[in-house]
Amino acid sequence: MNPFRERELLLTRRQLFGRAATGIGAAALASLLNPALALASGTAGGVGPLTPHFAPKAKRVIYLFMSGAPSQIDLFDYKPKMKELHAQDLPASVRMGQRITGMTSGQARLQLMGSPFKFAQHGSNGVWLSELLPYTAKIIDQVSLIRSVHTEAINHDPAITFITTGSQQPGRPSLGAWLSYGLGSENSDLPAFCVFISIGTGNPNDQPLFDRLWASGFLPSSHQGVKFRGSGDRVLYLSDPPGVNRTTRRSMLDAVAKLNKITLDNFADPEVNTRIQQYEMAYKMQTSVPELTNFGDEPASTFEMYGPESQKPGTFANNCIMARRLAERGVRFIQLFHRGWDQHGNLKNGLAAQCKDTDQPSAALVMDLKQRGLLDDTLVIWGGEFGRTVYCQGNPDDVNSGRDHHGRNFCIWLAGGGIKPGVVYGSTDEFCYNIADKPVHIHDFNATVLHCLGLNHEKLTFPYQGRDFRLTDVSGNIVKDILL
Repeated sequence: MNPFRERELLLTRRQLFGRAATGIGAAALASLLNPALALASGTAGGVGPLTPHFAPKAKRVIYLFMSGAPSQIDLFDYKPKMKELHAQDLPASVRMGQRITGMTSGQARLQLMGSPFKFAQHGSNGVWLSELLPYTAKIIDQVSLIRSVHTEAINHDPAITFITTGSQQPGRPSLGAWLSYGLGSENSDLPAFCVFISIGTGNPNDQPLFDRLWASGFLPSSHQGVKFRGSGDRVLYLSDPPGVNRTTRRSMLDAVAKLNKITLDNFADPEVNTRIQQYEMAYKMQTSVPELTNFGDEPASTFEMYGPESQKPGTFANNCIMARRLAERGVRFIQLFHRGWDQHGNLKNGLAAQCKDTDQPSAALVMDLKQRGLLDDTLVIWGGEFGRTVYCQGNPDDVNSGRDHHGRNFCIWLAGGGIKPGVVYGSTDEFCYNIADKPVHIHDFNATVLHCLGLNHEKLTFPYQGRDFRLTDVSGNIVKDILL
């Protein structure tokens, strides 16, 4: 995007037709042969590539984000030796002077704590999984489990900002915004990027989440995520106020659009054009969202599959069904944030409660997509912002002990959308402290996600403040071994 060229195109019809004439025939043909593609081009605001750089395996993403950082050593990365070394000090040769958070840096000792949970092997490859994940165990042959993701961030806000936007500093576009910018939407009546937040029972007072985590940053604001709520209007201001009917609303929007058009003609500000588009989207959502959120057409077997909380709006299980319904309707990026994974204390009870919230619905989502023929082109991601320490926060024999933040390694699993099933990628040392093989940086992970959707992470860029920005900054390698 060249902002000067964009201004010229907005200012003069001659510039517009001179540039666009050669593409009118192709656009018309595309709209006849593939209406969804033509729609995607229109809703992306005319600023991104609009079509993939190469043939994609995935058309959409459902990102199950476990906010607070699930403990990899208690869920996915079995380390039996830690039982033998329980309550002993973490060797200095393992830590190698790496920085730790202020929550444990003042402790006299960093005592190792073996997992209090049992592990067993599952699936055709005998993958070790915690007893807390009985439903994930049933789908383990469908997923690629990465055990070697790592990040430089060791505190929640910069870590979540880093994995969702590619930078620890606020202000960059989120992954969903980049996909909306690059690929647009397949549904003109729903946003390309939708967000849900649920609160975990394992730590209901966990740290809050900021709207900038699904913001558009310096991209046009039409690409920001639209947050759905668990009660009342599922999207803010969805309902018309008393005394306002659809005819009145339509007349008001038409009048506002005319006023905005005057401003657009005078100043050629792309954000004014965005506002016009967003008003229209809001109007369409007044019809599309009630239909989306009405589960009356769902059979009883759906709720049985997703678990007992699935009929309660605002729960993670209910949001998983919403995610599947949005995927069916062509929404590009659906992100479910589930808070409460920050077990500095009460690890045993808190982590068990978090898994009870999420294990069954997460697995059900994968199975549901598969049985509906949607998993092949839907990429499902499950993971948090970093992992937890093998050493204890507090006394390892205290029933209320917990684990601190650990960015050196953590686990994420992916399924569908071009991901090779039944793969375990990467490994850690016997202390689950450092990566032993095949490290995957945050930029590598995001580059791989973009690749699944047919986007070259080095080419999906946006000029801002004198340089071309991208989600993966100046690095990133695709993790090819987990791809079909």
